[in-house]
Amino acid sequence: MTLARIFWAVVLGFLLGVFVRSFFPFGLAFAGFASLLAVAVFLLSFVERSKFTSLVVLAVAFFAFAGGIVRLDGSVLRGDSVLTEHLGKSITLEGVVLAEPDAREASTLISISATSLLAGTTTIPVHFGVLARLPAHAAVRYGDVVRVSGKLQLPEAFETGLGRQFDYPQYLAARGVGYELGFAKLEQTENNIGNPVKAWAIGVKEAYLEGTRAALSEPEAALAGGITVGDKRSIGPELTTAFQRDSLIHMIVLSGYNITIVLNAIAWGLAHTTSYFRFGGAFGVITFFILISGGAASAVRAGFMALIAVFARATKRVYLGERALSLVAFAMVLWNPMYLAFDPGFQLSALATLGLVLLTPVFYAWFSRVPKKFGMREILASTCGTQLAVLPLLLYQNGTLSLVSLPANLLALAPVPFAMFFSFVAAVGGIFLGPLAVVFGLPAYALLWYIISVAQFFASLPFAAVSISAFSAWWLVPVYALLFAAATLLRRRVLHEQHGLTEPSIGV
Repeated sequence: MTLARIFWAVVLGFLLGVFVRSFFPFGLAFAGFASLLAVAVFLLSFVERSKFTSLVVLAVAFFAFAGGIVRLDGSVLRGDSVLTEHLGKSITLEGVVLAEPDAREASTLISISATSLLAGTTTIPVHFGVLARLPAHAAVRYGDVVRVSGKLQLPEAFETGLGRQFDYPQYLAARGVGYELGFAKLEQTENNIGNPVKAWAIGVKEAYLEGTRAALSEPEAALAGGITVGDKRSIGPELTTAFQRDSLIHMIVLSGYNITIVLNAIAWGLAHTTSYFRFGGAFGVITFFILISGGAASAVRAGFMALIAVFARATKRVYLGERALSLVAFAMVLWNPMYLAFDPGFQLSALATLGLVLLTPVFYAWFSRVPKKFGMREILASTCGTQLAVLPLLLYQNGTLSLVSLPANLLALAPVPFAMFFSFVAAVGGIFLGPLAVVFGLPAYALLWYIISVAQFFASLPFAAVSISAFSAWWLVPVYALLFAAATLLRRRVLHEQHGLTEPSIGV
């Protein structure tokens, strides 16, 4: 029990320190003050022997809080003096493409690690991340050494509707990018020098998507790419709006649900092998999905949580969902502390998982009259749990309250495992058979068409969604504190009534 309390003190203290430093300019002096408090509380524990354990845990929490402040403070982008001097000017930069280019309808965005600024015949060394906005269909790949020219500027926040602003500068800062080259021109590219494993994974993904497009028409091909390999290609503004109004937008990205489906398929295929062989297969699949997603926070979170679950199953240990989530969140924020407050994908993914862990058992017990056939009760309970957990944040981010989320998710999620399997079959057929793969794509097309039709039908209803006016982000703090406190108490009560348990756990 003491080790568990220390674990939570470290995790929660560190995350709180990162969160506070994200919004307030507390520096190293404040971290030092928190550390002194930790020392004082620790020394007090030797005086108050009856409260020794509690005081030690509190001291650890203060130390972790100070560590969170220091970690975030050290990751704040300070800017590059050379680049700052050239703001508002047309310049030419050389650098390496850091990630898979983000191809859109009107442009292609590339994040580059700038290494030099060219000023006439002079080359000035620089070291900073820059986002270059190139024309659509620019011929550039991950890892390429490029030379781009354009007007250098700082990223700016932009309106997202209903009085809301998206903090684009901090979103880019979480990716190590502090400057933009608007309307940039690609002047030169050289050989790929990126990570060969990552380059291979992206190459496999591109070949897979080409096969998908050969077997399926749009927008079914785009949806197939989204649910199987996390492709970010647009399914079109109208359909994107429909998925948002239905609260189905999570389906068109690579999420924990999709990765779990793939891992279950791998486990089934390797059922007759040793547990460690199955773990090795799962590890390879998860690593591949993280690489092809470009290291997206939601994919990393889902992948590592799944890996912990697979390891627990292989070693016949108990898997505690909330501890696994906390450990993964702690590790990810330790790696990149900007994730916690400035990456919507990480926030939504973590909250959805927390809702799945804490709220799903409660709803599952409440829906005891819903039949288990075809997984109806499980889908209903998990949908309610995840949707309730992300609702406050979604209302803050986009102000859209979907009134048809529950029926839309129930009808659209059920065929997703089959849609993923037949989309894979269609893509493989497209790779090897070209246009003839249309025949192999028919089952996938039918399932994907059904999912799109569900989204369009519910979005077309006049009462599908209502708009909520903008509100302060600080309202989220008490709302989530009350929500998850109530969820924890209700979950413990349900588990105690059903199994006589006092500690929430998921047996694996």
